[in-house]
Amino acid sequence: MPNAEMTDPDSRSVKQVRAFLSAMEARDLACAERYLAVNVVMQFPGAAPMQRLSEVVEWAKTRYRRVSKTFFAVDLCSHPKQGTSTTHSVVVCHGELAVEWLDGSTSTGVRFIDRFELTDGLITRQDVWNDLALAARTSS
Repeated sequence: MPNAEMTDPDSRSVKQVRAFLSAMEARDLACAERYLAVNVVMQFPGAAPMQRLSEVVEWAKTRYRRVSKTFFAVDLCSHPKQGTSTTHSVVVCHGELAVEWLDGSTSTGVRFIDRFELTDGLITRQDVWNDLALAARTSS
């Protein structure tokens, strides 16, 4: 993502998503929780939809120790919901993951796409696509 300061109001959604992902990477769940709507749905590859960060953490504990992201781009689409003052945004991030597996081995260059929906500045949905399953098979 460019380092230039965003001046349009829609940049708030991008900042919210980046702050959420940074908090998750730092395992600061209390901070990350502030960016989520009460009715959030988080969908990860091979998992049932989740609505709490504690579910995400428990699910991830059986797969890897740590994941960090390198962003190639963050794209934003924003529009008002007709007939309301509600703003709905979609933020899509893509790049590569660096992973530390449960056995201590690592993988880098793992592709990912995260798609977020935000309503009035809070994340209401997160959909994740990545090649972690492929990377896990090749690291074994």
